[in-house]
Amino acid sequence: MPESAHPLAELTQLLLERRDVLVLTGAGISTASGIPDYRDDDGVRRGRLPIEGNAFRQSEAARKRYWARSMLGWPRLAQATPNAAHRALAQLQQAGHLGAILTQNVDGLHQQAGSTGVIELHGSIHTVRCLSCATVYPRAQIQQELQRCNPALAEMQAEALPDGDAQLEPDADAAFHVPACVACGGMLQPDVVFFGDGVPAARSALAEQAARACDAMLVVGSSLMVLSGFRFPRMVAEAGKPVVAINRGVTRADALLAFKIREDAATVLPRLADQVLQATRA
Repeated sequence: MPESAHPLAELTQLLLERRDVLVLTGAGISTASGIPDYRDDDGVRRGRLPIEGNAFRQSEAARKRYWARSMLGWPRLAQATPNAAHRALAQLQQAGHLGAILTQNVDGLHQQAGSTGVIELHGSIHTVRCLSCATVYPRAQIQQELQRCNPALAEMQAEALPDGDAQLEPDADAAFHVPACVACGGMLQPDVVFFGDGVPAARSALAEQAARACDAMLVVGSSLMVLSGFRFPRMVAEAGKPVVAINRGVTRADALLAFKIREDAATVLPRLADQVLQATRA
């Protein structure tokens, strides 16, 4: 990846010249909204691995652990609001300088900021689905049931972790009551792609179509260490189209990048939006 003396100016020019710039965002775009991210600047994952999908579906203890931690951690995520980076992307998109947005995040902040055409690769933390009858519930409704059935644990204070998770002492969830689907009594699962599970085929195909159709890609706040995200910039780069990134630390795609801006998205993107929009008015 060559160094650029004026990366923001180059990125401004890219958005002015390219017809369809696809954006891929990760956890780093939401840290300014108070949502912790997964990795440090070296791309190393913080803390322990999350619960895997198979464990959640096969183990009652795993489900108790997940829902207990989620009951404590989800309110902070639910109260988060878009930051300057989300708003700048929405502004650029509305002005016709960006195409679709692929996001690895499940927080829904792009849509709250006004972005359209958002493809949520890993789903949304704000909905819950029954694995038996496919009934969909708002996560806020499930939160009310979790708190009603587990009043003692609901009063606990816990350290917030990424994606609505929270730090909980071992065995604190042993007596936790996990609600079932009111329609059929089936197992409820958050409508997200768990660690170890694959992105649904239809959603993956939609993202691949966007990657093939774009003429450049902008990666924001992602280390791209997970293949479900990395494969898209790889597709774009292999097609001979430029890929650039705004990310403080290393990314798995560094060797593929035209250039990278090593700053926080909430600092860079508002400046980018100002420069692009000023140039179009000039």
